[in-house]
Amino acid sequence: METTQKAVVLKDLEKTYGDFRALRGIQLEVAMGERLVICGPSGSGKSTLIRCLNGLEHHDAGQIWIRGTELGRDGKHLERIRRDVGMVFQQFNLFPHLTVLENLCLAPIWVQKRPRKEVETQALEYLTRVKIPEQAHKYPGQLSGGQQQRVAIARSLCMNPSIMLFDEPTSALDPEMIKEVLDVLVELASSGMTMLCVTHEMGFARQIADRVVFMDKGEIVEEAPPQQFFTQPRSARTKSFLAQVLATSQHT
Repeated sequence: METTQKAVVLKDLEKTYGDFRALRGIQLEVAMGERLVICGPSGSGKSTLIRCLNGLEHHDAGQIWIRGTELGRDGKHLERIRRDVGMVFQQFNLFPHLTVLENLCLAPIWVQKRPRKEVETQALEYLTRVKIPEQAHKYPGQLSGGQQQRVAIARSLCMNPSIMLFDEPTSALDPEMIKEVLDVLVELASSGMTMLCVTHEMGFARQIADRVVFMDKGEIVEEAPPQQFFTQPRSARTKSFLAQVLATSQHT
């Protein structure tokens, strides 16, 4: 299997919690610049999969390759891979005692040892990109949930990752705040960044994905371009999931 030219390669990936098999022999390749959306019911393994990619969860078997570097089950090469991979969580995980600008600058200055002035300039550029430059000197508690999630996205971008992981980035938000975060993700997607996004937002998936992966019970059931995935799903399980999700979205 070719690993050097791919953003992500997963081979026979397994993860168990006691007797529960969260991931069952996952095989997946993601090209550089590809936008992959992962969807599926709760407990299907989506978040576990994405958390394995930057070592937040340790896989039990199989292989993970990130841009040609293998992430060992013992954490080998983890530091190098985390320099390449940014992650945005459901919860914003901002430091409440630091301003927005300080939150963005902390890791580049302390982990990457970059000059403060250079980092602050870049941080302000990313705050402008996520459309909240005027919030730079406020504290997280002074911001809405949507604004905090946009800060979290800008913070990840400040590490200059080549791959971005999103684990249900809108699930903790009130409905009226979801669109402002999705708009930022759409803009990011248009810039050509490699993105793997776990989400229940099917309209967003249809808009930005190059490929949609559907998971259930720890396995990849189906993967297809969005047009085919939404209009001609092959698996009965995919059809059932889409019918439920799309019906729910029409009633909200």
